Amino acid sequence: MTTTTTDFDPIPSTRQRVPVRVVAAKQAAEEADAIAVPVLLGTEPPDELGADAAELASAGFTAERGQTLVRTRVDGPIRVAVGAGEPDRIDVTLVRDLAADFARSVPWHRRLAVEVPAQGSGISPADFAQAVTEGVLLARWRYFVGRDADRASLESLLVVAPDEVADEVAAGVERGRVVAEAYCLGRDLANCPASTLSAARMAEVAVEVAPAAGLEVEVFDKDQLIAMGCGGLLGVNRGSVEPPRMIRLRYRPDNPTGTIALVGKGVMYDSGGISLKPSDESHAQMKNDMSGAAAVLASMTALKALGCTTTVTGYLMCTDNMPSGSAMKLGDVLRMRNGTTVEVLNTDAEGRLVMADALALATEEPVDAIVDIATLTGACLRTFGVEIAGVMGNDPAVVEQLRRAGDVVDEPVWELPLHRSYRKQLDSSIADLSNMGGPNAGSITAALFLEEFVDGRPWAHVDIAGTAQLAEPRTWRNKGATGAGTKLLIEFALRFARPAAGSGETRP
Repeated sequence: MTTTTTDFDPIPSTRQRVPVRVVAAKQAAEEADAIAVPVLLGTEPPDELGADAAELASAGFTAERGQTLVRTRVDGPIRVAVGAGEPDRIDVTLVRDLAADFARSVPWHRRLAVEVPAQGSGISPADFAQAVTEGVLLARWRYFVGRDADRASLESLLVVAPDEVADEVAAGVERGRVVAEAYCLGRDLANCPASTLSAARMAEVAVEVAPAAGLEVEVFDKDQLIAMGCGGLLGVNRGSVEPPRMIRLRYRPDNPTGTIALVGKGVMYDSGGISLKPSDESHAQMKNDMSGAAAVLASMTALKALGCTTTVTGYLMCTDNMPSGSAMKLGDVLRMRNGTTVEVLNTDAEGRLVMADALALATEEPVDAIVDIATLTGACLRTFGVEIAGVMGNDPAVVEQLRRAGDVVDEPVWELPLHRSYRKQLDSSIADLSNMGGPNAGSITAALFLEEFVDGRPWAHVDIAGTAQLAEPRTWRNKGATGAGTKLLIEFALRFARPAAGSGETRP
């Protein structure tokens, strides 16, 4: 998958869709450039690899997890030995990772094939095929706008399946394709330069992708936001020449089993405002500060195709945060959608301001749970690094559903305590609250700020400040803005169960 336009246009219709087909083994050998051959630790490799364990070991391949060895052939496709590690540790996450390792090991080969075992792996053929499809497509995605940008990095993926499970495999392949394409949309958006992907452009993308995904879309401009009293979004937008947008998406299935609202931070570029960020690498990454909004939009494009029975409303709060003569100043007081006044003590704590308006809006409609997602705090990055997102909330059932969803799709989240005695750090002498807590526990005080706007509804906050960016690729995860949270939200929406009445917790 690749973005192909020379004007950096992130709209997914400009990306090439990679054909994924279920085929027989003989057909794969005739059509593929490279075929994956998994090898388990301590076992002899399959005969098709054309080498025994001793020969592979002499080349440095011992079948440890993540190892690959390319075996060239005079005729037919090359075979790639893919280390699968211990036989008793095979799961869906490993299969996805191995498929990605294979795809990365042959970067110049455009027709790949992976075989699905009929039985014996402990994983259903459908789940195996979905993991393979996701792993290969996500590993081969790229966002590139230089010379040769229209050249596909992958032309086809052949999933080899025995006849008796071909139908199950085809269903898994389709599911994996839908998830991967949604994730790639999130990546495209998060990697698009901020000079191209403005708040207004983000709205245009949402309008374009909505019909095919069965989504209703409403776009609110600056005048409408003023009439709605969205002081947080408008305050952050003051310093920008680009007007703000709030984008509301709705997915309405027949006979819904639950109702959720998703809120995404869409700061298209975060300079820090008057509290200007230093001119370093982290500042250069701030085009990804709309990753939460990207994850909400991308995840919602997959719901119809995957048969989601949960009604989902998405709120994308989009604006730049820029310094200028009209920019929001330290000490300013903003009035939010629900009437709460907020003293601004740091203009670089802007994400919580734009999201507060959307959280308040979400409570104005019937909803079983609200989840917000944002690149919110450096404190979360320092706590969990780049592989785990933070989660906090007022309802254990919602937090637990997010945790389980993260485990299933390999986007793990870890709960931090919503320690309410820290709430007093947000007190202001001139307004209802301030937008900054003390020097410590920044992720928790940010979540406590957001909780002020959910009106007691079941709610959870996901902080993806760490997982939204990677310095180097890792298995199916890419270098740069990762699109983090897309699979998490898809899985959460698909499996959502209404929390029991009174399931909310009280903490000190």
